[in-house]
Parts: sequence; structure tokens; C-alpha cells
Amino acid sequence: MREPKVILFYCFTPLEDPEAIRLWQGTLCESLALTGRILISRHGINATLGGPMAVLKKYVKATKTYPGFHGLDVKWSQGTGRDFPRLRVRVRDEVVSFGATEELKVDAEGIIGAGAHLSPREVHELVQSRGDDVVFFDGRNAFEAAIGRFRGAIVPQAQTTRDFVRILESGVYDHLKSRPIVTYCTGGVRCEVLSAVMTSRGFGEVYQIDGGVVRYGEEYGNRGFWEGSLFVFDERLTQEFGDDVTTLGHCERCDAPTSHYYNCANLSCRALILLCDECAAHHSSLDCGPRHANAPRVTK
Repeated sequence: MREPKVILFYCFTPLEDPEAIRLWQGTLCESLALTGRILISRHGINATLGGPMAVLKKYVKATKTYPGFHGLDVKWSQGTGRDFPRLRVRVRDEVVSFGATEELKVDAEGIIGAGAHLSPREVHELVQSRGDDVVFFDGRNAFEAAIGRFRGAIVPQAQTTRDFVRILESGVYDHLKSRPIVTYCTGGVRCEVLSAVMTSRGFGEVYQIDGGVVRYGEEYGNRGFWEGSLFVFDERLTQEFGDDVTTLGHCERCDAPTSHYYNCANLSCRALILLCDECAAHHSSLDCGPRHANAPRVTK
């Protein structure tokens, strides 16, 4: 039962005292020697943690004792045992930083005005009934979509989640307002917010994939509409749904097919570099250099 696992979950529910939740969650995780990240706001909680399966089960059971978290939908994936270097539990204005703190409204059922949830099977039923009219809309940062996305998806050139409001309000996607839009992201949390933001800006038929790409991949693997590798925000960096993976990314040095992101060798830099195995074997190639000043950066 020491098998390493990574869990991912979120819950939008009103929290009157986020700081108290932070102290409780921090103490609970420390007592179980878990590592990972937990973000808490007055709107709810968003977490990804790594550890032995048996220990994570104890954590989930304890967390569900809080009334607002009773129905948590926890996604499980294979870990390495070293997926997170430390534990971080923080209170933020938003559990996903869209810059829509005052716009976002939640009740006991979740985000008010968010798009309807579709199970992976219901996504396929929608496409079967509406055909090419259906639009898949990527709710992640553009660098994540470089290695994996839904076939034919719209991929906004967002470098951070905060870019989405600006992009939507620019009018560049106004021509989609009358079409059925299926938003998606890694585990579903970003699309909870994105779908509400799109609906409030006049998009008439907005859906979200329940459980995100993770839940879709669990059901359909690489046999459905998903193509490529899923970027994840831990030391694994990518997750696949089987061996028959289509490689969508290209090496930044030689343009060879690859899905492998690497951290810049400069310890003061958090840039990610997309490299093939051959280029990554040369240490100098792991320095992102001046030409990658706008390279994607993540906080580990």
C-alpha cells in the first residue's frame, strides 16, 4: 500500500474563514507527511498532493468530514514518490487567478452561472448530435496546449490564466457566441471559472467537461477527441493516457517531435523549455537563454 499516487481535486463552496481552513489543512497534511499545493479562498479550495495511496486515502477521508467538502470529486493518478518538493498551503483571493474576484459568486452548489457539466460520454453525444458546430475551447495556458489538446480546439494565446478575461473582452471570439462551446482544462477547476466568465460575456451555450482532461482520459484514453500529452503542475510535468500517444510538440532547438518540458538550468529562472531527448542531453541546451525571455514559467 506504499504505492505512490497523486491526487487532484477542487471544490467551490463558500468558506467563511479561509485562514482556519488553511491551518486545519496544513496540520492535517503535515501529520501525514504529504507534499503538494493547496490554495484556499472564500470561494473554495483547489489542491494537488502526492504520497502513498494509503496515506492519501486517510487525507481524503478526513477532508470530507468538513460539510462543504463532503462531495469532493478526487482524481487519482500514478505518482513517482517525489512529485512535489514540499508542502504549500496558502490563502488567496481566488483559487484560480482569473482576476475575477468580485465577479465570481458561489453558493453551496458551486459557481453561480457556470457552464453545464458534461461527462466524457455526454461530450461525445453532443458532438454526434451537433457535429462540426461544437467548439472545444482550451482553458489552459498556451504552452500546455503545445503538447496536448482536443482535436481542432480553439487555443487562446494565454500566457497566464489572467489573460483570458482580456482576450474574451477583445472580441476576437465573438463569432463563437452562438455556437455550443465545450471548455476544458486539466482537472476542471479552471473551466468552472472560465465557463462562468464566458457566459456572463454573452456566450450563449457553454459547457465544461466534468473532471477535465484527467477524467476524459481515464474513460477514453487516446481513442477519443484528445490528442497528445497532458501537462501537469508537478515534477512529472506530463501525463499520458496509454502507450499510443500522438506527439504534438516540437523541440525548441531542432524542431524534432517531443512532449518533454525541462526546467531551465539557470536556478534563478523558472522557464520551461520544450526539448527532444538528444538536445536535452547537452547541458548547455537547458539554458533557456535571452531568446526565451517570454518562455512559459511555472511555480513549483
